[in-house]
Amino acid sequence: MDSRSLESRARDIRIDIVSMIAEAGSGHPGGSLSCADILTALYFGGVMKHDPADPQMAGRDWFFLAKGHAAPALYATLAHAGYFPTDELATLRKLGTRLQGHPDSSMVPGVEVSTGSLGQGLSIAAGTAAGLALDGEAGCVFALLGDGECEEGQVWEAAMFAAHRKLGNLVAIVDNNGLQIDGKITDVCSPEDLGAKFAAFGWEVTHVDGHDLGALVEVLGAAKAAGGDVPHAVIARTVKGKGVSFMENQAGWHGKAPNAEQLQTALADLQAARA
Repeated sequence: MDSRSLESRARDIRIDIVSMIAEAGSGHPGGSLSCADILTALYFGGVMKHDPADPQMAGRDWFFLAKGHAAPALYATLAHAGYFPTDELATLRKLGTRLQGHPDSSMVPGVEVSTGSLGQGLSIAAGTAAGLALDGEAGCVFALLGDGECEEGQVWEAAMFAAHRKLGNLVAIVDNNGLQIDGKITDVCSPEDLGAKFAAFGWEVTHVDGHDLGALVEVLGAAKAAGGDVPHAVIARTVKGKGVSFMENQAGWHGKAPNAEQLQTALADLQAARA
């Protein structure tokens, strides 16, 4: 896809995010909106090797949503990629749905592992990358973490393990929007400087504007192609609630659904960006 097509896709994903959360009456819009461009770059920018017709394809790239509460962003991305019908998005969090509040790998095609317990995703990704390396199999493993999630000690155990095992087939992406459920990450329990921390653990680090789709495709593609014996961390500076005027940079929209009136405002904001 070219840049304009990628931007259009990201807007459609954001429209689905706010619509499905409003329909459900619960969910996490802020962090879902902030990572929509990252997911768009991975799935539609030619970065990841994947096949919706064969989600378990040998030699595929793997994606783990460590920040599992951003499931609406992953669901919308997978639906637009063809893993399941887009009209199923309206069933988010409803009784009997496949689309639970956190991703369930036993029900949703394209979801590699159930996530939601913060801090564990990078460990799972590192273990998968190590397994692929031991078996001599192709495939890059991508893990998307929240910056608040990086306050969890297990993240840094995984970082230490990945560098020790020389996992050049592992790419950690941090959705660095600066906010978590209780406020600014710098006020709650600051993990900054994230790039310096990953570098100290022996990772190659790249910083990128997390809403610049061209830059995301370039940086993520380069991290995948680099391979080698050093894991790669991409620190993506983003805006929580990106694209919706009243949600942007507001910690209060971490886990709250818009009402009907707020939904119309959100949709108007996103539609205006499309024009």
